[in-house]
Amino acid sequence: MRRLFPVTDQTPSEPEGEWSFDALAEAYAYPKTDGPWLRANMVSSLDGAGQHEGRSQPLSSDTDMRVFGTLRALADVVVVGAETVRQEGYRPARAREAFAARREAAGQGPAPVIAVVTAALDLDFGLPLFTSPLVPTLILTGAAAPPDRVREAERAGAVVVVAGDGPGVEPARAVEALAGRGLPRMLTEGGPRLLGQFVAAGVLDELCLTVAPLLTAGTAQRIAGGPPVSVPERFRLESLLEEAGFLYTRYRRI
Repeated sequence: MRRLFPVTDQTPSEPEGEWSFDALAEAYAYPKTDGPWLRANMVSSLDGAGQHEGRSQPLSSDTDMRVFGTLRALADVVVVGAETVRQEGYRPARAREAFAARREAAGQGPAPVIAVVTAALDLDFGLPLFTSPLVPTLILTGAAAPPDRVREAERAGAVVVVAGDGPGVEPARAVEALAGRGLPRMLTEGGPRLLGQFVAAGVLDELCLTVAPLLTAGTAQRIAGGPPVSVPERFRLESLLEEAGFLYTRYRRI
């Protein structure tokens, strides 16, 4: 059964059948704001696991992937950690006909940029993510990143963006650097360590969380990891969709 629980007026209006991409695009539209907007898209089991056997895909569903594709298609840039690139086998974002007119009207290119956050640049630059994207892949790193790896990334066609004074990336500077490149509508897909850094830095504006009706037990990571924040930050529920026991939630920072 498919149910809609409208918390805002941006919930898809079709209660029966498959939610159309247009309906999902309206439901997940970026807010009108003068500054950058960073949203995260993650999936979790009922018992809090953000992964199963190191990957998020086993927790997903067909509708979750439809939401995933919609969120990507609305973004200027997809920000992802190097470990997630390695584990999930990341490929370049593709142009999707269903969103072509919407992206053109928003002044966007045919597909979002992929931006990989990494300190050591320990990546295989022979992968399609670097050799054959529609738009060059960005590498977000620190000023003290290994020079030989920086050169290799650039030879592969990636664009290296410095967003930190040390070897690693400072989350607030990453957001500022991407916005400065004309990419204000940001989507991060993790992994947990990267999301934890964004949360701790106070720069996450929105969380789109799929809660899967699954129990995994084990010792899998939560959707966000790393040091705790001193004071938990409050988010409000914007919308809630349900299908086959999967909950598709959208929370916005207060």
